[in-house]
This record gives sequence, structure tokens and C-alpha cells, in this order.
Amino acid sequence: MPQAQVAMTVRDGANGSKVIDIDGEITAFCEGVLMDAYSQADKPETKVIVLNFDQLGYMNSGGIGLLVTMLIRAQRNNHRLAAYGLSDHYRQIFSLTRLDEAIGIFEDEASAIAAA
Repeated sequence: MPQAQVAMTVRDGANGSKVIDIDGEITAFCEGVLMDAYSQADKPETKVIVLNFDQLGYMNSGGIGLLVTMLIRAQRNNHRLAAYGLSDHYRQIFSLTRLDEAIGIFEDEASAIAAA
């Protein structure tokens, strides 16, 4: 079974936010890594979880499916999801899949946190 080609780190952002820095590929093979990162960010005091896609190398439909799973978990726990660093290509995919209606897309980390 192929291994995930991604690393994710969770760090504190401003105003009660958590930022998940994504470096590599988001595919079905990174489910454990992505859900572990979400679990680290999922704290009662967290207002918004920001996904940093600046270092995203590749994302496929399996990865989109995992983001939907993360979105459902976040909504159940009353957290908002925001994202920044998406290329034009991935912004278009978020638009086509309507993920951009549920996950706020921003130009940078500061604007993602400020909108929350």
C-alpha cells in the first residue's frame, strides 16, 4: 500500500485559531495524517481551523473527499474551516465541487483569521 507523501504541522494562529500547514500531496493515502492534524487542531477554544495550502504539491479526488470528511467533523464541533495558498487550479476545483461555499478561501493567513 502506498504511503502518504505529505507532512502536516499544526500551530497556533492569532485569535484562537489553529493553522494546519500542508506540505506535499493530499490523496486518499494521507487520511491518517490529515485526521491526526485535525485532531490536534480540534480544541474547545479553537474558533477556526485554517488550512495552509502554500506547499501543496498535488491533490486528487480522494484528497477532496478527505477534506469533505474534515469539513463534516469541523461542523459537528462548531469550528469553521478556512484556507489560503490555493493555486488557481485548485481554487477552480474548490469552486466546481462547491467546497468554496463551505470553506472560506483567502489570499493569506491574516485575512483567513480576520474573517473568522
